[in-house]
Amino acid sequence: MTEHGQAVVGRVLRASTIGFDCGTRSSMINGSQSFGTFVKVPLDESGSIQAVGLIYTVRIDDDPLARELVMASAVDNSTLYDQRENRMVPVEIGVINVGFAENGRCFYNLPPRPPMSLTEVTCMDDGEIRFFTAQTDFIRLILNARDAQPDELLAAAINLSAECQADPYAYKVLCGRAAARLLGHDLKRLHHVLTLIAPPETMR
Repeated sequence: MTEHGQAVVGRVLRASTIGFDCGTRSSMINGSQSFGTFVKVPLDESGSIQAVGLIYTVRIDDDPLARELVMASAVDNSTLYDQRENRMVPVEIGVINVGFAENGRCFYNLPPRPPMSLTEVTCMDDGEIRFFTAQTDFIRLILNARDAQPDELLAAAINLSAECQADPYAYKVLCGRAAARLLGHDLKRLHHVLTLIAPPETMR
C-alpha cells in the first residue's frame, strides 16, 4: 500500500464553492501536486469544516526570462537550475470540490462556503482518503465537473484511492459499478472510464 502524506500543496489564491486555485513556487513542485490527488482545506479557523477536492490542473506561468531562454540557441545547466529553483516562478494548481467533512462526517455535495485566500492546502493522508471514499458518492461531482477532464480525473482519483484500500481490486469493482449507474445512458463514456481504471492484468 502506498502511503500518501499530508504534504503542503500551496495556498489559496481564489475560490468559490465549486473549487479553488492555489499557488506555490516552481521549486516546491513534487508528487503532492499530481493530477487526481485528494486535497483538503479548512473553511473556518477551527478546522472543523474542511472542503475536500481533487487536483485537476497544474499551470506553470511564463515570465520574461523564461521566454528569453526558450529562444536562446543554447542554455547551460546552471542557468536552467537557477531559473527553476531560485527564481519565483509562480505555479497555479486548480482544484474542484468533491465534498466536505464536518466534525467527523463526510458530505458528498459542494461545501457551504469557499476557503479564505492564503489558507494552506494540504494532501489527504491514506486514512482520510479511505474514510472519505468509503462511499462512492463523490463520483457524481467528478463526472459533472465542467472545467476538468472528468473521465480522466475520475480514473486518476479511483486509482489513487484504490491504493489506500485493503483490497484495491474489490474497491475498483465497487467504483466501476457506481460509475455504471451514473453513465448507463452513455456506454461509450462508461467503457472509457472502466478501461482507465481496469487493473493491468485485465487488459492483456
